[in-house]
Amino acid sequence: MSFQALNSVLWSERQLFELLLFKLEEEQLLLAAGKSRWLPHSTREVENVLEQIKDMDLARSMESDAVAAELGLPDNSPLSTIAETAPEPWNDLFASHRAAFVSLTAEIEALVSTNRELLTTSQKATQETLLNLQRDDSTYNESGTTTNGEAQPRLLDQSL
Repeated sequence: MSFQALNSVLWSERQLFELLLFKLEEEQLLLAAGKSRWLPHSTREVENVLEQIKDMDLARSMESDAVAAELGLPDNSPLSTIAETAPEPWNDLFASHRAAFVSLTAEIEALVSTNRELLTTSQKATQETLLNLQRDDSTYNESGTTTNGEAQPRLLDQSL
């Protein structure tokens, strides 16, 4: 039965969305802790989950179209329309899936935004530190010519 197949695909897709949320939270913890060493691994894991979601999206689309056809709906009908048209208990299950996807998507968008801000802040701090280290110490003397000043000691926060 198409309803059961769609329900199974939706559960699998929800699990992938939750895994993506988890991976993004891991990435956020790494960013907040300044553990940039592990960021490439974390980014790769996020990309892997996104690839799995992309594959699952195709399966969901096929199952949704099959259910839509059974219900007399056009292809590419949204899950909300399928949920409104499906018989009991499928209508409640599909509505529940849709609500979970809306919630998970909002959480994922918020995490992505926060992670982007953390990355931007980290990048700016790194650039400012590098500019400070490369600063030209030449100065003008009383005759108007440039001279190199004495080398000044610098403090460097090694946690960067």
